[in-house]
Amino acid sequence: MSQTIRVEWGGQPVKLTWIPTKDMPDPAKVTSVHGICMLRGNVLAVHVDGRGFDIPGGHVEPGETPEEAFHREVLEEGSVRGRAEYIGMMEVSHEENEHFDPNGKYPLVGYQLFYRMDIEECLPFNRENECLARIWVEPEEFRYVIDHALLGLVLEEALKQPAGESGGER
Repeated sequence: MSQTIRVEWGGQPVKLTWIPTKDMPDPAKVTSVHGICMLRGNVLAVHVDGRGFDIPGGHVEPGETPEEAFHREVLEEGSVRGRAEYIGMMEVSHEENEHFDPNGKYPLVGYQLFYRMDIEECLPFNRENECLARIWVEPEEFRYVIDHALLGLVLEEALKQPAGESGGER
């Protein structure tokens, strides 16, 4: 079920809509990738310097597919590897922002892609990159650790996927 909220990013209005789907948007409009990473029934949360706890994710680098970027980001931020399955997207709309720069870094309407990962390898955490810590969160405690209205819906979608049956490739 899709759900929309309005937030402020950098003091400007942004409309976010969670869309559970297997359909991919235009790759040119994908701004980042993120995921719910599961190990023994718990969710990986990483403490990002200056932002607090979040799920792993980041931008797609030139030449990467979104799934390759997701695997790179979870390895960099959480020191884990596993199988991933695409579960949906967050539409990020700046259409209500009268100060939006059409020549800026982001499209007027872009997409953050979300995956569920079944962790197969948990490596020593090394605090390289921007993450200071990783923790394992019970799904029912997730909303108390990560404060984002729509990520609860992403978690619900991820939990619908049977463990060990994600079909993504590495």
